[in-house]
Amino acid sequence: MVVYLDHAATTALRPEARDAWLSAHETLGNASSVHGAGQAARRLLEDARDAVASALGCEPIEVVFTSGGTEAINLAVKGLWLAADAGASATGPIVLPDGEHHATIDAVAWLASRWGAAVRPVGLDSVGRIDPALFADALPGAALATALVANNEVGTRNDAAALARAARDAGVPLHLDAVAALGTVALDFAAWRGGGATPDGLVAMSVSGHKVGAPVGTGALVVSRHAQLTPLAHGGGQQRGLRAGTQDVAGAAAFAAALDIAEAERPYEAVRVERLRGRLIEGIRSLVPSAVILGDLRDRLPGNVHVLFPGTIGETLLFLFDTVGIAVSTGSACQAGVTEPSHVVLALGRDADDARAVLRLTLGRTSTDADVDAFLAALPEAHRRAVAARAGRAART
Repeated sequence: MVVYLDHAATTALRPEARDAWLSAHETLGNASSVHGAGQAARRLLEDARDAVASALGCEPIEVVFTSGGTEAINLAVKGLWLAADAGASATGPIVLPDGEHHATIDAVAWLASRWGAAVRPVGLDSVGRIDPALFADALPGAALATALVANNEVGTRNDAAALARAARDAGVPLHLDAVAALGTVALDFAAWRGGGATPDGLVAMSVSGHKVGAPVGTGALVVSRHAQLTPLAHGGGQQRGLRAGTQDVAGAAAFAAALDIAEAERPYEAVRVERLRGRLIEGIRSLVPSAVILGDLRDRLPGNVHVLFPGTIGETLLFLFDTVGIAVSTGSACQAGVTEPSHVVLALGRDADDARAVLRLTLGRTSTDADVDAFLAALPEAHRRAVAARAGRAART
């Protein structure tokens, strides 16, 4: 049996989500059809929208179902840019903090290459947090801004409310990437937005279903009813015209079921997972005193342990753990197989060697003390072999 310590990449499908998905398929009908069968499907869809809106602190009409976090982020970032004077050259820059997820980085890079968008970076502090004051300083004249609710690699939480206030004060539309935070952090779109019928401040927030036990291929973008956002797909008026196409009723129902349970479990599950995290960190420090835990040691995602093992290569450690049935990660699964240094670790002020010597261990609802014990039992030998491999490589070069 695999010891799974990569819940940030994806987590196990919840039985309730699977049952909701199968049950929804018993209702035959396109949710956009006006006949009785279609309207029955529509009721299932809207019930799911209501449930997701309740969990995210927004209005049901503001929930746009997507195929996941990447699509939601692309719709937000590109849609906000294209709506800002249709992407004209006079449009201001995009405020992009360092250390964002590659779904955001790559979407902004596309806008830069295709539309000539200028990018205004914002640095991170040594634990990977966006300083709200520096973020505010970068906002004047910007076309839009984007930021993580919590860093998907090092787990550090940002002050989402402060970032949203800064955007509102500057009159700049803001997108928050809440993919890594969903199910472990209380999300409240309306409270962070602060009200007001204006197309600026917090106007969009992206989430992904498979992070909370829904099927892969489910997710949502919260879009303020006051936002100006250009759709990326055309061909129908579904979801306020922001995402054309036949809506995935079963996927929405499964996502809503998973999210509802995740939110109900969150208060006590966070405490349980934090205890496991504490055991994992304590064990790592005892067995490998040179190891450095990156990110904020307190204000971080409950299940995240991002650790630097000096004198190793993260990919080597990953392989060595995998050979004994332990699944870990070197960073975002979206960058799997990429040997370049972690851009997040570089953003903390670390050098390229450090940025190649990290592991991301993430715990979830199925994690147990036995998983922690198994990792710690395998760590000394894996670390010894990884250090030897790195030294051998250096000797050959």
